[in-house]
Amino acid sequence: MRTARWIRAVALAGTAVLAVAGCAIEVEPRVAAPGLPTGVPCGTVTFANSPWSGYEANLAVVSYLAKTRLDCTVVEKDLTAEEAWEALAAGEVDAILENWGRDGLKKRYIDEERVAVEHGMTGNQGVVGWYVTPWVVEQYPEITNWRKLNDYAHLFRTPTSGGKGAFLLGDPSYETNDRALIRNLKLNFTVSVTGSEDKLIEAFREAERNRRAAIGYFYAPQWFLAEVDLVHVKLPPYSPGCDAVPEKVACDYQPYDLDKIANRAFAESGNPAAELVKNFQWTNADQNEVARYLTVDKLSPDEAARKWLDANPDAWQSWLPAD
Repeated sequence: MRTARWIRAVALAGTAVLAVAGCAIEVEPRVAAPGLPTGVPCGTVTFANSPWSGYEANLAVVSYLAKTRLDCTVVEKDLTAEEAWEALAAGEVDAILENWGRDGLKKRYIDEERVAVEHGMTGNQGVVGWYVTPWVVEQYPEITNWRKLNDYAHLFRTPTSGGKGAFLLGDPSYETNDRALIRNLKLNFTVSVTGSEDKLIEAFREAERNRRAAIGYFYAPQWFLAEVDLVHVKLPPYSPGCDAVPEKVACDYQPYDLDKIANRAFAESGNPAAELVKNFQWTNADQNEVARYLTVDKLSPDEAARKWLDANPDAWQSWLPAD
């Protein structure tokens, strides 16, 4: 995962070339969709890029279609989830392509300030929670019950965890409840921040490979679960409002139907890219496939997007504004 913030702009004007099934075909210039002002150009569109591979998979595919099918100049800004909302509200970002909850930000920017709108679902179901390496569960089946975690905390100790079990976190910008959960559930663990999604994945991978115990924050959709089938720990069940006061949280994470957020002016502008973003919808398996192209196969975003799009033409045709 990149650690430096960057901005990338790629323009493709006029007629574009798209590789499909090993052949080069000519892509006709965009024709305005019915109901849109005739001849509305895409121009420059700015998407947030947040630091997890699933988001980058969404971004790769949407950006590629915007460039090659809608003649857009695409700017991508590396931002944390919170920063992305702030930039979107300020008009510096047009769309966030994967949003996990953020009810407080929705209330502020959508309901109160009215500078942002919900812009359709991604089709992905998000499951956040505590996960352990599978070999540990094979040895100690009770370990997936949070009430038993203290009995096994010694298995998770590291030289830097102060005699407590180490609980792994990834990117420090992720909004998590884990410190509060450890405190409120009276668990003998301490948070250990790895620094990024890539480092978190590598910590779980190495632990499973070397048969060491590892527990930490993780989530689906995520391509890594096809490599190491991490096991979800059962915390006290989520109920609406149980996480309303962050310092008092003592329940599992909310399951999410992931959505997209757009700047209100962009959403209502008639820009064909706004319609593309709204129509974009796929499955967890689709996202994991593109994320794996990016992270494991080391394809560029355009290469990863083109590979998936070439293999799944029926999935994305309906995302484009109708000719």
